[in-house]
Amino acid sequence: MKENSKDNYQVLARKYRPATFSDLIGQDTMVRTLTNAFEANRIAQAFILTGIRGTGKTSTARIISKGVNCIGEDGNGSSTTEPCGKCEHCESISNGRHVDVFEMDAASKTGVADIREIIESVQYRATSARFKIYIIDEVHMLSNSAFNALLKTLEEPPKHVIFIFATTEIQKIPVTVLSRCQRFDLRRIEPETMIEYLSNVAVQESVEISKDALALITRASEGSVRDSISLLDQSISNSVDKINTKDIRDMLGLSDRGRILDLFNLIVSGNTVGALNELSSLYSDGGEPESILHDLAEVSHWISLIKITPEAAEDPTVSPDERSRGKTMANGINIRSLSRMWQMLLVALDEIRIAPNSMMAAEMTVIRLTHVSELPSPDELIKKIQNNSIQGNSIQGDSTNSQSQGSPTNSQSQGGINNNLSKTISNPITQKSVLRSNQNLAEDLDFNTKQIQSFSEVIELIKLNRDIQLLVEVETCLRLASFSSGRIEFVPTNDAPANLAQKLGTKLTQWSGIRWAVSIVNEGGENTIAEVRLEESNKLNALAKEHKMVQTAFLVFPNAKIINIRSAESMTQEAAIESLPEVTEEWDPFEDD
Repeated sequence: MKENSKDNYQVLARKYRPATFSDLIGQDTMVRTLTNAFEANRIAQAFILTGIRGTGKTSTARIISKGVNCIGEDGNGSSTTEPCGKCEHCESISNGRHVDVFEMDAASKTGVADIREIIESVQYRATSARFKIYIIDEVHMLSNSAFNALLKTLEEPPKHVIFIFATTEIQKIPVTVLSRCQRFDLRRIEPETMIEYLSNVAVQESVEISKDALALITRASEGSVRDSISLLDQSISNSVDKINTKDIRDMLGLSDRGRILDLFNLIVSGNTVGALNELSSLYSDGGEPESILHDLAEVSHWISLIKITPEAAEDPTVSPDERSRGKTMANGINIRSLSRMWQMLLVALDEIRIAPNSMMAAEMTVIRLTHVSELPSPDELIKKIQNNSIQGNSIQGDSTNSQSQGSPTNSQSQGGINNNLSKTISNPITQKSVLRSNQNLAEDLDFNTKQIQSFSEVIELIKLNRDIQLLVEVETCLRLASFSSGRIEFVPTNDAPANLAQKLGTKLTQWSGIRWAVSIVNEGGENTIAEVRLEESNKLNALAKEHKMVQTAFLVFPNAKIINIRSAESMTQEAAIESLPEVTEEWDPFEDD
């Protein structure tokens, strides 16, 4: 019977507090274990209960206390998982006044002196009950000295004593304490279970509330039963008639989920004006800028999950219309854009707290997001850079030729060495190494047999995976005899590792996803890559020493050495790479403007 008197009113969180194991929701594993232990009379001397707030840790501790001390309505009962709630022990424990059940808050009593009182009192038998129960809530707040003082008693307590610990931060509990307790992890309550539970409470309270409103409460509670039922209690006080989603959103300060999806869609499509207008409308309707950005981050995370696992769209806390829209949006957005949006929103949430005006910070965030949405993907950017590099080299080559024709003197004095150096350095391996240097940023580059058509591309695959040891061994110890897609034959050098063929084959198969056969032959091997480079370097040095300016420099500085030789092509390529915009942790897209 529901109490209507103001004097007897209890908040719903206390009114519907679990009294037996059957009242606990979402903790089937723990309930089954404890039930079996009670039936077999194998009750542990110490328990430790952990989980997030509001999942039933303290309630479980009281249920265990009542279960081991319950004597039934007739006074002759034994320990049970279904305490009667009517006997003197059950009533006293429920009201928190039983002389043999001690509840201590470790947050306020953290010292050795408090634990010493417990140690001294455990020597005496229970006054009226079967067991003395010591319930220590937030036990992780105890000091190290207090834990150490409790260890001996916890390991060998008297037969009439049971310790029950509750904590939200199990990682702070010493291992020596954990090893002496039976541990139970109380899980977050699943959304379906929570919605059903809240619906039953609403029926008992004669309250009419929509399913979507219950879903909003469930989402806000984050798996905590106490939080959810407290929010339900608040919503009942907030609304006179039927409770709907608008009431819950107003109470929690949430924005309309559908309008958040509209804003998200405008941002993704690059509609800056429309996105700013929608943001302003949400703000005018009472939405907080920080809450709006938080909801946008939540949507980006949700759509990313749908992109990876389509089953994520079937979230019971999301309406059918939102599920359909989420699936559609996931099909039209790539995962890189979603990940980039998530990172930018996380930065924006930090910025909004220190901004002079939160709405200004939110508007700047929206402008950034819409601008970035129009930028090309990394793959498109790499292709564009490559095309520009190739065109730039062609233009450079034409301009060089025209200059040499118009200036005979320069062509005779300097053109000879530049042309010779250019011809010598322009080999496939060197050119591919330069061109591929930009591609190392593309982690999703998919090598397969259609792409790997030369040994130089094998070298680039090794570089891409940053296996330095294998790269050095391949370049210095492998004389290539023959190459085809999926097969390599080589002659090893004298200092080559014995497992080089096996290692190279295994790595290539792992990286490319295609089986590679790498074998050793006795003849036909070419020079190693290191030998080719050394030969090229010697040729370049010889050409450089023949140049008149170099000869003059050696006459002036006899002890000078040639450290590095750069051709016109290599200088052009380096300049193109250096001209690329620098990527920082917080990239501002307006720098290009």
